[in-house]
Amino acid sequence: MLLDSQTLQVVALAAAGVAVLSLGLCLSLILRISRIRTAYDSLVDGEHGASFVDSVRKQSAGIDGLRGDVRVLRDDLAAARADLSDALRHVAVVRYDAFGDMGGRMSFSAALLDDAGDGLVLTSINGRSETRTYAKGVKAGSSDHSLSPEEEQAISFATRAAAGGGADADLTGASRRNRR
Repeated sequence: MLLDSQTLQVVALAAAGVAVLSLGLCLSLILRISRIRTAYDSLVDGEHGASFVDSVRKQSAGIDGLRGDVRVLRDDLAAARADLSDALRHVAVVRYDAFGDMGGRMSFSAALLDDAGDGLVLTSINGRSETRTYAKGVKAGSSDHSLSPEEEQAISFATRAAAGGGADADLTGASRRNRR
């Protein structure tokens, strides 16, 4: 089976075309492999001698450290909130005239309470010749000692402030009741 020369030329040209296409495909693949190798080397070698995997490990360790710090901060915040609830931070003062002959509302009752309504109420009664000061303990908004109306009003204002209604309350209320 002999092929004529024209058929051989066509087959040779087809083979040459396939060879050129193969050569082009090989060059394209070589360039692509070169780019992939460069990318791989940058991942493995990285900058400053640290590989991508090492960098990820280092970042992961840093994130774990930050998570631990956040846990510690949450615990500290919970402890601070617990301490703050025991602080005497709800304060109300009621000023009044204790005696009919004295003006200027120089007497006062001041309630100092924590979030639970525990604390004390201080009362200072000012007269012309003397001043008397009393301190009474308060537990859950009430006292074992008898309270004057001004002391009860001061406790009421302070507990209202503790309940969140203090923005509208007059925390320096005044009473003009005359005392004997």
